[in-house]
Amino acid sequence: MSEVNILVLRAAGTNCDVETAYAFEKAGAKATLAHVNRLVDRSVSLDDFQGLAIPGGFTYGDDVSAGRILAGELKNRLADAIAAFVEADRLVIGICNGFQVLVKMGLLPGDESSGRVTLTNNDSNRYEDRWVHLKVDGGRTPFLASDDVIYLPVAHGEGKFVVDDDATLESLESNGRIVLRYCDENGLDAPFPYNPNGSVGSVAGICSASGRVFGLMPHPERNIETWHHPRWTRGGSPAQGDGLRFFTNAVKYFS
Repeated sequence: MSEVNILVLRAAGTNCDVETAYAFEKAGAKATLAHVNRLVDRSVSLDDFQGLAIPGGFTYGDDVSAGRILAGELKNRLADAIAAFVEADRLVIGICNGFQVLVKMGLLPGDESSGRVTLTNNDSNRYEDRWVHLKVDGGRTPFLASDDVIYLPVAHGEGKFVVDDDATLESLESNGRIVLRYCDENGLDAPFPYNPNGSVGSVAGICSASGRVFGLMPHPERNIETWHHPRWTRGGSPAQGDGLRFFTNAVKYFS
């Protein structure tokens, strides 16, 4: 397999770019970190990459709303380049703030539902930093391959997934666009703190119709190593973190 090149995009306020690059490199890819301005001035080109990652953080201080300013910058200054990138069978992942960016620029859900979903303030009206269980609907996106329950951390203040009406949620569900849901340790729907933000339908992550654009609020890059697990010194920690699969699956997509 030829080398898989991933661009990890950052802007002022991004703070998970190094961890995201590390996760991709541990999965076997070559990760390049670049500021959004380097795409704008064309000193870095999306044509040189198979994958684009927009990591977590608080881009531009989350002024106006989380991810809104970077979303506007990408939409207004790089829309054609990003559209061509997505159409060329490449992969895009947005994690936490990156998910907020993808939704607010319309790449997710990426169809008639775009603009009818968003991410807003947690029901608790506070920043939620905790570990959560997630039910995976595998096979809908290259980033996820199997149906099971995984364990990842969340850290956000505006992670509540909302829709304009029930019909929009039903459309996302029937079209297989909801690929991650908050759940309890048995994979069952449960209220706070299992659902840390009050997301409708317990939605934690969605993908585009092709599956190649994927966004999620939890942080897979924060559960890569055995010792990332909160119980790693007390037993019950797997040989590798549940988050690593997101990155290895992406690399395998290009094999």
